[in-house]
Amino acid sequence: MTQHSRAKYQPSGKLQFGIFFQGVNSGTIWKAAESGSQTDFESFRRIAQTAERGLFAAFFLGEGLRLREHLGRPHELDVAGRPDAQAMLAALAAVTSNIGLVATQNTTYNDPADLAHRLSSLDLLSGGRAAWNIVTTDNAWTGANFRRGGYLDHADRYTHAEAFVETAKRIWDSHDPEAGQWRRVVHNGKHYTVDVTPRLRRSAQYRPVLFQAGDSPEGRNFAARQADVIFSAHPKLDDALDFRRDIVERTLNAGRGANDVKIMPASEFILAATPEEARDKKAWVRSLQIGPQQAIAYLEQFWGRELGSYDPDGPLPEIDPMVEETSETRGSGFHGAKARQLADQWRAEAQEKGLSIRQFVSAKTSRVDATFTGSYAEVADRLVDYARTGAVDGFNISPWLIPTGLDDLVNHLVPALQERGVYPTEYAGSTLRENLGLAAPERPGADVAAESARTESAPSKSAPSGSRV
Repeated sequence: MTQHSRAKYQPSGKLQFGIFFQGVNSGTIWKAAESGSQTDFESFRRIAQTAERGLFAAFFLGEGLRLREHLGRPHELDVAGRPDAQAMLAALAAVTSNIGLVATQNTTYNDPADLAHRLSSLDLLSGGRAAWNIVTTDNAWTGANFRRGGYLDHADRYTHAEAFVETAKRIWDSHDPEAGQWRRVVHNGKHYTVDVTPRLRRSAQYRPVLFQAGDSPEGRNFAARQADVIFSAHPKLDDALDFRRDIVERTLNAGRGANDVKIMPASEFILAATPEEARDKKAWVRSLQIGPQQAIAYLEQFWGRELGSYDPDGPLPEIDPMVEETSETRGSGFHGAKARQLADQWRAEAQEKGLSIRQFVSAKTSRVDATFTGSYAEVADRLVDYARTGAVDGFNISPWLIPTGLDDLVNHLVPALQERGVYPTEYAGSTLRENLGLAAPERPGADVAAESARTESAPSKSAPSGSRV
């Protein structure tokens, strides 16, 4: 590829799908008769194989490092608990052949040499289908579950994550198949020290694909430097086009090609044979996603007190919250809100719109811009615009029902997209990198052993500086 072509974004005209099997959330229906277990292997097997039948590029597994809490108790109104991501994906590798296997793994509470080895093990066992969704955490509440018990300053999380990812990449790059040897990898940093000789050869796709979802300026820059795929929060067409332009500019500034980073926003699909049926189906889905208990529990997170005496079909509570600022115990969606100020705003909004507690919470938690609702043909026509403009490379779909939530999409929407020429009719290859249309990573040169990597802090005097291989 010429330097000129690398500097200009070129839409592929195609879309890919991935499935995002979520952790704790208000979008998955777990209380309906049709719902499967969030821990039984059968749920994971069934939906992964359905996705593979629909030529999905990846199975993306969300993971939390601590059970979410509700007023100091484990929260059990949605998903509570999840098998280890890499154990689950290794099991799925045995019952699938082509779909990619994406493990959400945290840079704060793992060690780079150990995680790099486990991810490369999954990559080899699956025939080159592994990927790592890179996440960072900086709170002590999550850190309490780990022997270090510590946490990062918020400003340091990407500095630490980048040193972690660079070290993992150097471990994966250390195998020289032509010489039949591995090079030693050394890293000295503020949070860990690594001195390791890797144990595994490269996979069929060279190394795991890297996903990342940060949306702050720091997160976008990190993704532009390190990621292969961005799991974005920008599925609306105009917003997605703006996001694409921003990422291309950042990617070029990082010295990479304009097409080097794929974008797959999180999305929900509610589909039926006709637009009217789809609207009715959406109302049914929303009624089950936010039931009476879920609506009250949602407000309790911000009020900091029991609200069980309030009618979910009545007005918002007139009493004030007991907390000034909400905690991180239920995740980022609840963390850091100015509770008293928010309560005043919400009461005024609900009164103005005539909304009950349940209606208000349903409106607050539904991802309006992230939901594609309509007939199969109607939604397929909308998605053609995304493919032709290059706004996105595909969508990471959150099914609202497990394990059957992809059935209508695979049976009806995928064929409609294939008829319009914007969706694959077969897998491009045997590896995730091939199926996503990603180029192979640039291979390190012979002088890589002399290179110095980005470091987190000044090295100690007792060990070599930086990271090297």
